Amino acid sequence: MSLELTPDLAIFARWIVPVVPSGVVLENHAILVSNGKISHLLPAEQARRELSPEALASAIELEHHALIPGLVNAHGHAAMSLLRGVGDDMPLKSWLEERIWPLEGQLVDDDFVECGTRLAAAEMIRSGTTCFADNYFFPEASARVIKQSGLRGQLACPVIDFPTAWAQNPDEYIEKTIALADLYKHDERVHIAFGPHSPYSVSDAPLSKIATLAEELDIPIHMHVHETQTEVDAALAQDGMRPLARLANLGLLSPRLFCTHMTALTPQEIEDVAGSGTQVAHCPESNLKLASGFCPVETLRQAGVNVALGTDSCASNNDLDMFSEMRTAAQLAKAVAQEATALPAAAALQMATLNGARAMGLEPLLGSLEIGKFADMTAVDMRALNAIPLYDVISQLVYSTQASQVSDVWSGGEALLRSGELQTIDMQKLRQETRRWQSRVQAIAHSE
Repeated sequence: MSLELTPDLAIFARWIVPVVPSGVVLENHAILVSNGKISHLLPAEQARRELSPEALASAIELEHHALIPGLVNAHGHAAMSLLRGVGDDMPLKSWLEERIWPLEGQLVDDDFVECGTRLAAAEMIRSGTTCFADNYFFPEASARVIKQSGLRGQLACPVIDFPTAWAQNPDEYIEKTIALADLYKHDERVHIAFGPHSPYSVSDAPLSKIATLAEELDIPIHMHVHETQTEVDAALAQDGMRPLARLANLGLLSPRLFCTHMTALTPQEIEDVAGSGTQVAHCPESNLKLASGFCPVETLRQAGVNVALGTDSCASNNDLDMFSEMRTAAQLAKAVAQEATALPAAAALQMATLNGARAMGLEPLLGSLEIGKFADMTAVDMRALNAIPLYDVISQLVYSTQASQVSDVWSGGEALLRSGELQTIDMQKLRQETRRWQSRVQAIAHSE
């Protein structure tokens, strides 16, 4: 007897990869969505029996697709998409001090951030990402883009010792972060975190204050830590201790702390990170491009550390393609561990989905296709030449899938991408505003 289920959205897919349980692939299943959340995950035949005629008539059929959770980009600086390619083939210190920071000093304002974040949002949607963690100035502008585009994001508001166009001192950075956290505390799409830039750019007093406030206000902390061996050596020379030890002394190591990069770690530091519940964001392609070092991903995983995956910014990557990032992460982990079994495909996919949600404190809401979670989903067309023959769906997703195979993306059941076409961002306007900023960047670069 038909129950005549009437969801807001019904999707039938050839394969569904829920991520939880790990490694599972459901063949010929359907996902039903009501009020923006997954209400049912059923075998296709059962769903066809139980759906109402109206729901069945409007159901989406993905006969050749794998349906996966929307990808979660666990670290980036979205607005820096407008600086894509302006500082290539430079080491990190020179890249920052001679190229990026001078350009930012002349360019960054609310408009720059809004336009750059919109460009990043379009690229992320078209490559299957539905949620991202960001660390950049004028997060108010990024929040507007999140709301307009239908994405979700955790905005780590910057805290740094020196003045910028957004704030003049650490106290002002912190005050603005608290105000934004209060503004968006009940928002389903915009989430706020403290974003102290790095141990070398934030002094003890503000870091101690952030540790206290994060605990009181239940706000995460997202920070670049141990990005290079040079950073660690400089800290030893200046402070007499490694950055992670300093952060531990200041009370920052905890499940609230989300450390990005982590390329220079001792066995004891890995043990300390694991014991404290501190989380890690791995950005393999950015680290490779800037020759920053190698994050010991498999060692961290085996120690019980939650390791998520991020792209970093387009100024150092130079794209926001999480499929490419998964492939690089899986291959690099094997080389670093000198073990072919390190970071298998299912674990890499989990890094790009559930682990990112967990690191951002959003695991109850997203990162896997489970009943009760937001219907944030990405459909991947598996008919591409690079996807056939197909023997193992998860392996194919990690090792051979290209972003161009993403056909559809939903956030809370709302279509952000339909048959390859953006639904919430005007591409013509985006191209126009990007050209405008390109002219400004080129004018400044040529005047130097």
